[in-house]
Amino acid sequence: MEVPETGSLWQDSKFRWMLASVALVGVFEFLSLANIDVFAYLVGERYSRPVAAVFFAAIILAIGWRTLWSGLQALSKVNFKSINLLMTIAVVGAFYLGEYPEAAVVVVLFTLGETLEKFGIATSKSALQALVDRAPKTASIKGADGQISDVPLADINTGDILVLKPSDMIPMDAEVVVGSSSVDESTITGEPLPKDKHAGDLVFAGTLNLQGYLEAKVTKLAKDSTLAKIIETTFAATKTKAETQKFIETFAGYYTPSIIFIAVLLVAVPTIVFGQPFNPWFEKAITILVIACPCALVISTPISIYAAIGSASARGALIKGGKYIEAIGQVKAIAMDKTRTLTYGKPKVTDVIPFGDTTREHLLACSAGIETYSEHPLAQAIVDAAREEKIEIHRVENFQAVMGKGAQADCVVCYDKHHCIGKLPFISEEHAVQEEVVATVAALQLEGKTSIVVSSNGGVEGVIALTDELKPEGKQTVSDLRKLGIETVMLTGDNKAPADAVAALVGIDVVRAEMLPQDKAEAINDLLKEYGAVAMVGDGVNDAPALALSNVGIAMGAAGSDTAIEAASIAILNDRLELIPYLVRLGRKTISTIRINTAAAVLTKLLFVVLAILGLSGLALAIFADVGVTILVILNSLQLLKFK
Repeated sequence: MEVPETGSLWQDSKFRWMLASVALVGVFEFLSLANIDVFAYLVGERYSRPVAAVFFAAIILAIGWRTLWSGLQALSKVNFKSINLLMTIAVVGAFYLGEYPEAAVVVVLFTLGETLEKFGIATSKSALQALVDRAPKTASIKGADGQISDVPLADINTGDILVLKPSDMIPMDAEVVVGSSSVDESTITGEPLPKDKHAGDLVFAGTLNLQGYLEAKVTKLAKDSTLAKIIETTFAATKTKAETQKFIETFAGYYTPSIIFIAVLLVAVPTIVFGQPFNPWFEKAITILVIACPCALVISTPISIYAAIGSASARGALIKGGKYIEAIGQVKAIAMDKTRTLTYGKPKVTDVIPFGDTTREHLLACSAGIETYSEHPLAQAIVDAAREEKIEIHRVENFQAVMGKGAQADCVVCYDKHHCIGKLPFISEEHAVQEEVVATVAALQLEGKTSIVVSSNGGVEGVIALTDELKPEGKQTVSDLRKLGIETVMLTGDNKAPADAVAALVGIDVVRAEMLPQDKAEAINDLLKEYGAVAMVGDGVNDAPALALSNVGIAMGAAGSDTAIEAASIAILNDRLELIPYLVRLGRKTISTIRINTAAAVLTKLLFVVLAILGLSGLALAIFADVGVTILVILNSLQLLKFK
């Protein structure tokens, strides 16, 4: 039976018909257990069994012909590891014994279980698959002559200009060059709030332009886009099996033939050696084959893994395979980079300290006027601070940058025109510096802040302090990890003072600063020796060696970064730090779900195998126990899709 599209399973007519078949054969099985022969009432005692055989055979073939065909193929290849072969033997055996309702129940419930399993797998892939199906196959390209034409994605090159109208799905990764708009990036990042986009901002294939008109320069070919990488990685993740899954599949490969061998002995020894009647022992053997079929055991891990991957994907976390779900649930320590992990990696003005008669507004206006001509991130932060406060920026002339030190220029607004801006040593070379300025810079440095000094011929006019902006969720994330019993360590290439300042704010006790990439890798090795299972969280570029060495490498803000997606085991596309404790809890919940499923499957098997050998369990109870526990395992695993 084909699996309907996710979300429409319960509306699919074939699926509803199968549910009706389950109910129908269930009623007949109940009546059979109560010794009520419906067919005897309908067609008479003489024709009862032939009509019943045809009726139930029709149901079996309609619902389970794929299972029976696969079983026969396995038999022809002498593949006794096949679950379908066990089910085929059970159905044929039940028919031989005249237990027609039981044979139908075996097939119908087993097929229902398989359908729910496929539904669980499809659910974790469906959002991306639907996106693939909806994604545009052509894009509007603006030529050099200004003419707009539709071009197949495969024929579009980097540098071409996309034309994006309101409500257009963005077909390729690109950089906005004209216009502004809000873009829904939930398909990539899982973030529900739209992002404002202006000239210079990146937009990603598969996201939705909501309202404005945009022109954007293509930055990646269609096959290299972020969406293409995510789809490729997600679909490949289903092939990367968890360690538990590998073990169970190996176990089932030995277990299934052993059960068939035991069933053969159970028939052969009493009938051939001791001359016992064939049918009673054959019925016991069939009962054991049905109840011992390890379908619930085999599917207990993959459905849980697929459901967990689907749950994480919906929140913007791309997991490369089942083994990483298990690994993140087992970590005892997490190492975190500082820049672009705990912080945004973007400087922000924190203090504006004027000296003498200079006012705060005047200091910011003049320094922003000079920094307008600089592309340095600190300079841009000062300009942004002045604009945010709606301060009128001074106009300057004769700008001159001094590499590695600062800049100087003439302010046409200030009475004392000549100004210098930069680090304290540079200012000291040009102008006299008061002791209180030196003390202020030293105090700010202890707080982990970078100081920019502004001076004129009259002396130092003020100090502007900046720091890498801390993510507001950092403190809560570290606190949540501590509650989960996980030690958090900071590994950063930044200087010790700013590293200590950030660590104090978020609650990290262990800090290792001024580290090169190879130093971080060595630190991960040390943590592995101490804790056994360790995760590394970084930006996926300079942290690549540490990400690769850890049990689980987690790349932050990976949207648009091929390196991050390739280097990490888990890529958090929306840069949300609070997803890390969520992933740990999801991993632990997945592991516990697998254990519960496995225990339920194994205990049910053992109980009913023993009961069957003792003659205390009939074929009907064996069927309901086996397929029933399979369905319960599937439904329990699918709960992970809703894990919060």
